[in-house]
Amino acid sequence: MTQSIEVVSDVVCPWCFIGKRRLEKALVLLDRRDIEVRWTAFELNPGMPKEGMDRAAYRTRKFGSIEYSRQLEARVIAAGAEEGIDFQFDRIARTPNTFDAHRLIWLAGQQGAQDAVVESLFRAYFIDAEDVGSRAVLDRIARGKGLDFDDHAGAAEVRMEGARARAQAVDGVPAFFVDGVPLVSGAQHPELLAARLVPALAQCPVDGENCR
Repeated sequence: MTQSIEVVSDVVCPWCFIGKRRLEKALVLLDRRDIEVRWTAFELNPGMPKEGMDRAAYRTRKFGSIEYSRQLEARVIAAGAEEGIDFQFDRIARTPNTFDAHRLIWLAGQQGAQDAVVESLFRAYFIDAEDVGSRAVLDRIARGKGLDFDDHAGAAEVRMEGARARAQAVDGVPAFFVDGVPLVSGAQHPELLAARLVPALAQCPVDGENCR
């Protein structure tokens, strides 16, 4: 039976993008390419208007000032650079509603394209500064992966995933689970993540942050 790692995340969480890179490195360290990675929904802003909102206004409201927001972003930029991610925060105009993006991720999971879609969504938002709440952007990503994305697929499932995460006491992302058992929260470094995965995956040892 294939073991699975569940990553609870949101597409507007930069630490989730960093966590994706670090998980990929951890699995290489463990030589565990057989592991299935599943991405499940957590909306950091479940009350976000459907059309999203101005990002500078959102960040100011959330963190008290745009100056403090930029200090936090500088830390993320430095961590992202270590993982080969060139965050383009200054170019991002809007903070989107991510419900439809999560629906697309769910749909991709039914058709074996989930990791590729998650990667595309992260890149679209954080590198290309696109609005991943826009149906046009989501449709383009879906078509690029051979998916037929309609207006209803995955809505109930995304709501259930979010409710389950909160019932499991998830209050920040990324959060990692192995076969349904909590493993770690936050974008841990690959070596630490690999060390935590060893007992969880019953794997012999090898040599060798958190959005709220």
